[in-house]
Parts: sequence; C-alpha cells; structure tokens
Amino acid sequence: MTIDAQVLPTPVGPLSLLVRGDVLVAAGFTADPGEMFARLSPALKVLPLRVVDDLGKPAEAVRNYFDGDLFALDAVLAEQPGTPTRQRLLTALRAVPAGTTVSYAQLAERAGLPRTGARAAGSACAQNLIAPFVPCHRVLPQVGGFGGYYYGPHVKEWLLKHERAL
Repeated sequence: MTIDAQVLPTPVGPLSLLVRGDVLVAAGFTADPGEMFARLSPALKVLPLRVVDDLGKPAEAVRNYFDGDLFALDAVLAEQPGTPTRQRLLTALRAVPAGTTVSYAQLAERAGLPRTGARAAGSACAQNLIAPFVPCHRVLPQVGGFGGYYYGPHVKEWLLKHERAL
C-alpha cells in the first residue's frame, strides 16, 4: 500500500491530492505533495509517497469543479482523522453546498453542537486536510470578513467567487 499523489494546475494555484487506495486522504493548494504528506496521521506517514501522473476520479473531479461543475468534488470519497466531535463537524462541513456559506456558529449547530461550539468548528476548519473537497472555505466569521484560511485569504475569496457565493 502507498500514498499516491498528483499535483494539478488550477486557476488559483497548484493543488496536491493524496490518495490511499480509492480514498482521498489529503488535498491542498501547494505544488509540493510532501507538504500535505507531512500533515498526515502517523499511521499514514509510514506508507511510501509515490507521485503518479493521474489519480483518476479525484483528479477528474478537480478538473470538472474548476470547469464549472461546482458539485463535482462531492462525489469523491474522503477520509481524515479526528475525534467523534471533529468527525461530526467535518461531515457537516462537507454538507455545506457550493454557492453558500455558513458561520462557524452555524457549522457547530449543523454538527449537533451548541452555537458556542464555534471555536471547535474553527479548529476543525484549521486542521482540515482535504481542501477544497471538505470546503472550509465556505465558513465565514459572523462578524464579517473572510477569517482565516490555511492557504491564504486570496484563495478562499477566489473559491467563493468561483462558486458564486460572493
């Protein structure tokens, strides 16, 4: 078993995808798949990283998404570690449709937490390993602005404009 990686060009910069078997385990806006590999759980980091020419379905989904099929990423199986609470937050996050945004407090509520769980929602977004498939870019602070984004606010803004959420 290996972690297979592919770097895809996108209008907002290179996107590295990492897959174990048929499951996406990391994705992020970097030209270096090693950066994403370093963020994987220790159990996955023992596997060798292998760069391939075409990951198939995940790569096709990325191309389709950037070509205008805003729901293409939803069909890709993705998995990342986390506590049961974090898993509920990531599941709720993945259910936020393209073209919409939620606040951190709303995300917490959608995961079955009280609105005061906004910090936990922010933490789940900050540690999300599978952007933009798990769309943390769709979460905005209730007070306005873009808030943080691991790959920079310019990428978050670009993605939201692409999805017509702004």
